[in-house]
Amino acid sequence: MAVSNNITSILNFISLLCSIPIIAAGVWLASKPDNECVHWLRWPVLLVGILILIVSLTGFVGAHWNKQGLLAFYLFCMAIVIILLLILLILAFVVSRPDGAYDVPGRAYHEYRLSGFSEWLRDRVTRSDHWQKIRVCLAESSFCTKLDTEYISAEQFFAAHLSPLQSGCCKPPTICGYQYVNPTMWINPVNTPGDPDCTLWSNDQSQLCYNCDSCKAGLLGNIRREWRKANIVMIVTVVVLIWVYLIGCSAFKNAQTEELFRRYKQGWV
Repeated sequence: MAVSNNITSILNFISLLCSIPIIAAGVWLASKPDNECVHWLRWPVLLVGILILIVSLTGFVGAHWNKQGLLAFYLFCMAIVIILLLILLILAFVVSRPDGAYDVPGRAYHEYRLSGFSEWLRDRVTRSDHWQKIRVCLAESSFCTKLDTEYISAEQFFAAHLSPLQSGCCKPPTICGYQYVNPTMWINPVNTPGDPDCTLWSNDQSQLCYNCDSCKAGLLGNIRREWRKANIVMIVTVVVLIWVYLIGCSAFKNAQTEELFRRYKQGWV
């Protein structure tokens, strides 16, 4: 049984290591300004990573001290964790697949249409009862104000690769024809009927375009980009965990068989 338990211990150590990139991805997602403002998006990946860590430690203890009941509990819990991770991965992939970005002539950055994103994600982020809290949170962040120190001339700004959030919230849509003063101050629009957001733009630094659909779209663009990066970590982790789980099940079954054979040889069966 020692060989099977040693194999299980090694596998649990591998799954424990798998929890580290998941937890790191969760912390990275939670630290982003957009996810700080959309609270329900901050914790799922982090919580799954912590669950993997706890379950792996349980399996390691069970294998090291030959606690068969604990090992069975570990296998049951790990199956649930893998299912949760798969559900999270599929959901993240489906809702982050649509992309509302479009090119703007003469600009290095993209702009974003709200209609181009997942309806499920739109409903949970941009509903009026949610957006008011999110808007206040975004206005208190520094992602717009720091643009004023990074870009001086219009040429520098138009050549910048802005984040979706900066593109949508910190400036008016290009179609409005505003004249550049600095990254967060624009004057003299020539085409306000071109987009409803044109009349919502304000040079008040606490307002800017935080009430615009372009800002909502930019927030969704940021969320989409960050979750697609996190998806890569989750895909690799779930493949490794499934591999570890299958070998762990085989090792557990072999350990049970070895124990039964040992008892038979001793005349217990």
